[in-house]
Amino acid sequence: MEVTGFEVPGLAEPVEILVDRWGVPHLYAASRADLFLAQGFNAARERLFQLDLWRRRGLGLLAEVFGQRYVEHDRAARLFLYRGDMAEEWAAYGAGTEEMARSFVAGINAYVAHAHAAGSLSPEFAELGCTPAYWHHSDLARIRTHGLFYNLREEVARARTLRDFGPEAEELRKVREPEGHTLRVPEGLDLDVIPDDVLRVYDLATVPPWATDTPPRQGLDGSNNWVLAPSRTATGRPLLANDPHRALGLPSLRYLAHLSAPGLDVIGAGEPALPGISIGHNGNIAFGLTIFPIDQEDLYVYRTDPADPHSYAYGDGWERMTSVTEQIPVKDSEPVHTRLWFTRHGPVVHEHPGRQAAFAVRAAWLGPGMAPYLGSASYMGAESPDAFTAAMRRWGAPGENQVYAAPDGTIGWRPAGRVPRRRGWDGTLPVPGDGRYEWDGFLDADELPAERDPEQGWFATANQHNLPPDYPHTERPVTHDWYAPFRHQRCAEALAARHDWTAAACVELQTDCVSLPARQVLPLLSGLESTDPRVRTGLELLRGWDGALRAESAAAALFEVWFRRHLRPALLRRALRDLVPAAGLEEALARVLPVESDSGDPRVELRLLGAPDLDGERAQLLLTSLATAVTAVTELLGEDPDRWSWGDLHRAELRHPVAGLLARKGVTEAPGWCGLGPLPRGGSGDTVGAAAYLPDFRQNAGASFRMVVDVGAWDNSLAMNAPGQSGDPRSPHYADLFEAWAADGAFPLVYSRPRVEAETAQRLVLSPAAAALN
Repeated sequence: MEVTGFEVPGLAEPVEILVDRWGVPHLYAASRADLFLAQGFNAARERLFQLDLWRRRGLGLLAEVFGQRYVEHDRAARLFLYRGDMAEEWAAYGAGTEEMARSFVAGINAYVAHAHAAGSLSPEFAELGCTPAYWHHSDLARIRTHGLFYNLREEVARARTLRDFGPEAEELRKVREPEGHTLRVPEGLDLDVIPDDVLRVYDLATVPPWATDTPPRQGLDGSNNWVLAPSRTATGRPLLANDPHRALGLPSLRYLAHLSAPGLDVIGAGEPALPGISIGHNGNIAFGLTIFPIDQEDLYVYRTDPADPHSYAYGDGWERMTSVTEQIPVKDSEPVHTRLWFTRHGPVVHEHPGRQAAFAVRAAWLGPGMAPYLGSASYMGAESPDAFTAAMRRWGAPGENQVYAAPDGTIGWRPAGRVPRRRGWDGTLPVPGDGRYEWDGFLDADELPAERDPEQGWFATANQHNLPPDYPHTERPVTHDWYAPFRHQRCAEALAARHDWTAAACVELQTDCVSLPARQVLPLLSGLESTDPRVRTGLELLRGWDGALRAESAAAALFEVWFRRHLRPALLRRALRDLVPAAGLEEALARVLPVESDSGDPRVELRLLGAPDLDGERAQLLLTSLATAVTAVTELLGEDPDRWSWGDLHRAELRHPVAGLLARKGVTEAPGWCGLGPLPRGGSGDTVGAAAYLPDFRQNAGASFRMVVDVGAWDNSLAMNAPGQSGDPRSPHYADLFEAWAADGAFPLVYSRPRVEAETAQRLVLSPAAAALN
């Protein structure tokens, strides 16, 4: 096999990289410093444009290469940079994290220099007329806007609905848990002063400007994970499964790698712009995460001084905002000087002098040690369950459900993340910034529940409300905005039913397409009849259906169109009829309807369907909405229901950011490598095999990465990372896993050196650069 060599400045000893036939690199180094330098070099070799875009967006440097129209985005990003003491920041992650970051960034910079010198930049740069920049290791810690954030948008949406339509309408917009939670408008809060666009700057900072079809929301970024004890598996070894759900992209959000050096031998996935591994195993313990949606944000509403709009009422007097002046470089133009304002709580995102008001965001994730996922450095080398859970005490953001499993049979769950201690208020709504609503530090890690070796032999999380019944929500609120329970319920149903689980069977569950909401709705059709041929067609299809949203299913296509686009609005319109004046009905409906490109949380609609049918209208509502749904599907898929299939509507079609960036420049035809697909897909946002979709039915979120670890027989583990490991369109691994992913497949995640050698397709050697001659 031919060996490809690189001379890399900064290496002390050679590093060998064996790339297996699925594109996973296995890095072998003589020291950790060399290992992480090589990880950075290899990440840049495979994902340089993605890394450069990540850094530019996070630091507010898009306008430097893309021009004036990105200045607003850059200003917004700079508002949310970490601006604290860097020594405190690095110390928060634990020993060795700063050194790891230095090595990793040195590797990125070494590849940037190599690509410039060799003229081998990937084609994205030529298409956009830009070049990659060099990094500073502090970039990894200062950038905060690439994380997952909760629950600022929910606070504002809730406040707007309360203001315009009242509390009963808000109950139709979003379920809060635990059941029975009562909304209380904080004393001193004037809902009328909150403008509809109060979060515009926040959204500019946290949503990629090229992702025009990805509106800001909570609901997509969930995940599934579970652990199975030896008593539940066919082999007598534990199993751990994890499939994080994020926006689908080209290239993939995550990158699989195997990092091996004395004292560390870890394999799994992380984000390519960060060192280390956040989901995987190290030969001693396996670990996987899902979102534990801690409310780490609050919107503070200030009364400003009529004589000085940058002073706000606090305590018994006025407090002056602080400011920072930034210079934003702009391509083909003079730099833009901008002033950023901050209160004691955080960045000011909106000013309203006419109402003597200002608004700032307090975010736990702006504090020391809170750079998203950088905290994995402290746990990826843990050698035991106790060491792992101890390391998780440092974890800051985002909130995570961590499950873990060890070869001795130990399994467990540990939620982690900094939970603001709010005394006397719960964070569900914006609050006055006058000093009455302050955080009193954070909960101690031991104030959250945990589980080890559960009696049932398994534990699963899917972002659902999973605090125990006796948890003191009033004294220690975590959040009231939990995800729908249906993915977890389906996992629980399946996991509890077997004692012969295998890794392959776990992959089948990860891609399961049974819709529990559909199973709840279908019995309501029993006994209904109609002379309308459209309704009869619909009833015939749905009555014989098992609720599985298979790609080839005609009933699945009809159900999704019916429930999302016809039944849901009909139910909500009917419920709103008695709550709002007729003139405001459609506006209220638009406010409470879930965003269609969200996962479409159906809890409100299922509650309405399950309520007593006091007016006797339910049967007619079901039939009328089904008739219009059949008409809609006929228009989409043709007259013959036998030829309908969910996968003909619901498809995976990936688009590269370059396409969006070119479109914003007026270029309508992007290179062919900017798009992949379409491929048919099953599932929805309600299924374990999560597959949320846009109004055009194109899947926009789900598990592009999946992993199942056979704990102790590590080479039997399975993984998937779509569309491929590489972000370079010239690479054979750019899209080689796309079809297998769409078909719910997996490949071996080999670990031992003999198995790695047997599967190696490419061998790279990174050598220390020769000393420069004087």
